[in-house]
Amino acid sequence: MDHTNTEKKTKPVAPKVKELITNTKSVILATVDAEGTPNSSYAPFVQVGNTFYILVSFMAKHTKNLSEGRKTSVMFIEDESATKQIYARERLTLESTTSQIERDSEVWNQVVAQLKETHGKVVDIISEMGDFILIALQPVKGSYVNGFGSAYFVDANLEIVEHRNDANHQSK
Repeated sequence: MDHTNTEKKTKPVAPKVKELITNTKSVILATVDAEGTPNSSYAPFVQVGNTFYILVSFMAKHTKNLSEGRKTSVMFIEDESATKQIYARERLTLESTTSQIERDSEVWNQVVAQLKETHGKVVDIISEMGDFILIALQPVKGSYVNGFGSAYFVDANLEIVEHRNDANHQSK
């Protein structure tokens, strides 16, 4: 008897997206310039709600790309030294919109205080430098991977939408 259409599919255990973010101190940034040339970098961050904030120097190429609202991808990834399998590092990649936060606004002051609490007194120094700006990274959608065959779509609220089981890994 064929039970393929009547069997209940086992739903995967929801991965720990928020735990990965909590255990990460910096985010990897992928941006593009006006000509579409890609640029990658990183920045320490803090999270407020579902928004990530970074304090970055306008002298850096990625900062100009971020401040001009171009396409941005951010990635949180498990430390190499902590992974059991280098090909299957836990990671969260998010498409994000960007916006610059006005210096000395209420949001600026709250986020800079949180950055200092999280990353130390160096934030006092760099936040006073005129070339450093505060950027908000607002997730749109993304993907989370926590092992082979364990990939998920993520929504703007950093919640799992569904298991990415549409393509099976096959051996040659």
